Amino acid sequence: MAAVSLRLGDLVWGKLGRYPPWPGKIVNPPKDLKKPRGKKCFFVKFFGTEDQYLCIQNVLERGVDCAWIKVEQLKPYHLHKEEMIKINKGKRFQQAVDAVEEFLRKTKGKDQASSHNSNEEKNRRNSSEERGKQTAGEEKRKASLSEGKLKKGTGEGKKRVSSVSSERGSKSPLKRAQDQSPRKRGRPPKDEKDLTIPESSTVKRVMTGTVAGFKWPPSVSEPVKDNDPHFHHFLLSQTEKPAVCYQAITKKLKVCEEETGSTSIQAADSTAVNGSITPTDKKIGFLGLGLMGSGIVSNLLKMGHTVTVWNRTAEKCDLFIQEGARLGRTPAEVVSTCDITFACVSDPKAAKDLVLGPSGVLQGIRPGKCYVDMSTVDADTVTELAQVIVSRGGRFLEAPVSGNQQLSNDGMLVILAAGDRGLYEDCSSCFQAMGKTSFFLGEVGNAAKMMLIVNMVQGSFMATIAEGLTLAQVTGQSQQTLLDILNQGQLASIFLDQKCQNILQGNFKPDFYLKYIQKDLRLAIALGDSVNHPTPMAAAANEVYKRAKALDQSDNDMSAVYRAYIH
Repeated sequence: MAAVSLRLGDLVWGKLGRYPPWPGKIVNPPKDLKKPRGKKCFFVKFFGTEDQYLCIQNVLERGVDCAWIKVEQLKPYHLHKEEMIKINKGKRFQQAVDAVEEFLRKTKGKDQASSHNSNEEKNRRNSSEERGKQTAGEEKRKASLSEGKLKKGTGEGKKRVSSVSSERGSKSPLKRAQDQSPRKRGRPPKDEKDLTIPESSTVKRVMTGTVAGFKWPPSVSEPVKDNDPHFHHFLLSQTEKPAVCYQAITKKLKVCEEETGSTSIQAADSTAVNGSITPTDKKIGFLGLGLMGSGIVSNLLKMGHTVTVWNRTAEKCDLFIQEGARLGRTPAEVVSTCDITFACVSDPKAAKDLVLGPSGVLQGIRPGKCYVDMSTVDADTVTELAQVIVSRGGRFLEAPVSGNQQLSNDGMLVILAAGDRGLYEDCSSCFQAMGKTSFFLGEVGNAAKMMLIVNMVQGSFMATIAEGLTLAQVTGQSQQTLLDILNQGQLASIFLDQKCQNILQGNFKPDFYLKYIQKDLRLAIALGDSVNHPTPMAAAANEVYKRAKALDQSDNDMSAVYRAYIH
């Protein structure tokens, strides 16, 4: 393992949580910011982009572009430049690298000017020293003559004066001042002391300590201007924020075996982000850019995957094309040109049409092609799709996701997978990019059943929340007080707080469409019927959602079920 020394002012590659290594510069921290305890780290100012595109849970949008980074998370910029450029192809990443190169060009120009000035200063100093020597020599001769006259017969006195004069003439005033300095020669200042760090191919964790939202003054030894366009606001910190934000920057994924035999990629470290995602070299396709699909594709691109996209409404592809995705004209074309194709659509009918329709997925399937259906559908539908895909020599995995638009954007989905185990493992880097946890549940159909049960519980709970808030209102109780009480009890959760806030504020912008949770309740009830299992709670909740749909709430958030109680 090679050892590399880093010091103040060095350009480096630093791990930015779940993002690829990002270019930055080691600078002095603000005087009032303490260094985190534990492992050695440097304060790094990152090169970013104009619109703060790479953000983690909005934590990066606090107006600060620096962070304490552990030494094992840093690599010298120049030594690893080619390596990083090869593995990271994103447009924003390239903009950051361009900013570094522009910074280097400006620095080189300043260095040349500084070198010119330094040479002039050196010449002036040499002239001064030469004049000093001449003056000292003249004084020596005068002193010698004077001593000769006073002590002609005393050789000892002559020798002593000559010795002193020689010592004075041998050193310039500058050198004497240096000798009198209390600082030890050859020892660097405390802030510039070298730290030798082991360079490893395995990147561990990145976050250390707390970086508050502050504006820090330029350092005397390392001047940095806040308005320097080549440094931009890029915060990696653990500031006060909602719990969901904390989760988003504190996960680390690993593969583990459960006693049940299912495999999961689980969040196992509550103090550090996952900083070791290596994107697969397989070509990825993605069909369906709705609320969930858009966030998933965004995270795949951020993590360096090569992605081809298709959507029924082609305009939705434009944003992702700008960010480096490729455009597929039909589902069949995407599947035929990609190694693994994911799909995320609204319901069983849409899932079937996507595979079996004109220019559909099935037409692009040939031996070795892989298809991963992330839609929430019933077990019968997913089993049928698996059969037709496999009959053409393809490989099939179902992988519905639990979460909402916000969790999709943040790469914090929970993925429930079943089917081809080898394909599940091939999707590892993709699942890590889009989610915090991924479970493998066995044979095809199991993930669909589990997903419907999860959404049945969620949908029923949402209806109960709405019922409780309306009951509080009609009995003269404060809805806000009810929420405060619930948030202090065992039911406290992000879901509870967010949905209640939606209701109290009258804001039903969709995070999870009401029409889709009602669809999932309907399919869960049918699942219960298929095994003769009663689902009275789900059935009651389903009726409330149906009434909300009749009140034109289908395209609002599921929390709009509240309106079914007040009309």
